[in-house]
Amino acid sequence: MNEALISRTGRHLRSWATGRPLAGGTAGGGSATVVLEDAAQLPAVLASDVVGPRTLVLVPGDQDGEEHGPSGATVVGFEGSLSEPGGDASIGGAIFLQVQDYGTSPYMSLLGTTLVRVAGEPDFEAFLADADRARGTGEFEAFAVSPAVQIADLGALGEAAPDDGPGTRLWVAADGAVSVSPQGTRLGTAGDSAADLSAAWTAATAAAPSVALGRAVPEAVRGPAVAERPWLGRYLAALDMLRDLQVHGVSDVRISGFGGRLAAELADVSGAYDAQDPAVPFLAWTPQAAYVRVPGHERTFRLGGRAARTAERLLVHGDPASAADGADGAAVRQVLDFFAERGAPLLPATADAPAEVGV
Repeated sequence: MNEALISRTGRHLRSWATGRPLAGGTAGGGSATVVLEDAAQLPAVLASDVVGPRTLVLVPGDQDGEEHGPSGATVVGFEGSLSEPGGDASIGGAIFLQVQDYGTSPYMSLLGTTLVRVAGEPDFEAFLADADRARGTGEFEAFAVSPAVQIADLGALGEAAPDDGPGTRLWVAADGAVSVSPQGTRLGTAGDSAADLSAAWTAATAAAPSVALGRAVPEAVRGPAVAERPWLGRYLAALDMLRDLQVHGVSDVRISGFGGRLAAELADVSGAYDAQDPAVPFLAWTPQAAYVRVPGHERTFRLGGRAARTAERLLVHGDPASAADGADGAAVRQVLDFFAERGAPLLPATADAPAEVGV
């Protein structure tokens, strides 16, 4: 495998595991990524319209990224298992992946890139307990914030996932059953059309939104638990930020709104603007510095102490006037200007020009 194919395969594999679409999207019909448990299902898959020029198919065996002529799909072989907790897989001798269930992950050594799956109710309960603890105390599980870890099937765990579905990913089991993930509700059979699978997805999500975990966690368990925690999407996004900071050598990090605030006087503000929505920027800090991450932007901004506290006021109150009440209005304007000028507005109302605030 050449470097370009290795990079492309890595992106597709992450998208397939999480349910997040490929960054930038991919034009064309069919599914972006299809993973097969058994190569015996490959002919049926390649003969259907679920694959096309944008599709990367991962299949057990020796395929080395060859293009399937009629469909234009790229077929890549792998060894091992991409589905079974406790297993591992290698792709082209360049990508190595461990698969673990969520419940045992805190006790396992991370030897490399690790996909963590919720494979049953005990795993789901452990995930919720970790999320609750992070929300209440600011303490995040060490394995969950490791840059080597990716948690699977995020839409079923509370992340808004409007683009998950057969157009983003498919899993084909050894018996030909098709879903979006190994733990997912069956949508059809290998060889079914893209339209049929899409219709089955629509019907299944209308009945029970957790299609990706439909065979692992009953909706009667999952649904109420997620509904009681409307902030789970923000928790999952916070894990992303913590992993990214670790990649850049930043550790011992606290995140505003999880167990406290940088400015202690903001801790008791009810109905905080940044309490639930994962699209609202994050403020994090260490004993040495503070950082702001604006979702949808690649950059994380480092701030000094005064600017960080001002940014936190804006994120807690949600509008410049409230943030400036009892504070330094000039400092509020300066922070708003800083982010707006860099194309990463801290608040939506300041996307074009910072709002006027009193001094």
